[in-house]
Amino acid sequence: MVDVETQTHDTYEGAAEVLEVFRPVMHAIAAAGGPACEVVLHNLDGADVDLGHTIAAIENGHVTGREVGGPSTSLGLTVLRNRQEDHDAFGYRGFTDDGRELRCSSVYFRNRAGDIIAALCINVDLSAMQQARSLLDALLPAQGPAANTSPDEYFGRDLVSVMDTMITEAIREVGRPLSQMTRDDKIGVLERLDERGATQMRKSVETIAVRLGISRVTAYAYLDEARRAAN
Repeated sequence: MVDVETQTHDTYEGAAEVLEVFRPVMHAIAAAGGPACEVVLHNLDGADVDLGHTIAAIENGHVTGREVGGPSTSLGLTVLRNRQEDHDAFGYRGFTDDGRELRCSSVYFRNRAGDIIAALCINVDLSAMQQARSLLDALLPAQGPAANTSPDEYFGRDLVSVMDTMITEAIREVGRPLSQMTRDDKIGVLERLDERGATQMRKSVETIAVRLGISRVTAYAYLDEARRAAN
């Protein structure tokens, strides 16, 4: 039960006032979200709401095939059973009658008595994104340990750029900025590069030392320590 005395939400005289205030917001949301983003305002005001005709305004109605004067959804029944409960919901799943999945959010507006009188709903059709994901899944190699059956391969215009790419990747994998790296972090970088054969390149240790901000002697010492730990 909503305590009207302590309620902090804005209240409205009726659904018409909600529509007046939020009609420009609906247009802005739809414009930003694109053609797959439907924005609907439902009129739930009055004692005898006809759930078959609640839509007071709609943007991108082609998403669900509805228009002004169209129906509510199954959630409308739940809301009208108790208008004083908190029915706001965000990021839940919805499904169209032709089986498309939607990502939905609903916000409800109240009168001074604390009763719900209107609902603003945003419904995003996920079809295009799901199709794109399926295409990418088919084109990209599977991820995870089971698929990692061959060494990583690095490309560059010359060996210097190849080395630089490998060092950058090893630093990224350690997960700490160079300025915050500890001794063990730097040993970890050398260990990764040694495992990938980078330390076999000419003057590689010197190059790594420069990137890590340590001396050549220290780099060789770290490399020896990494190899001992690996054995």
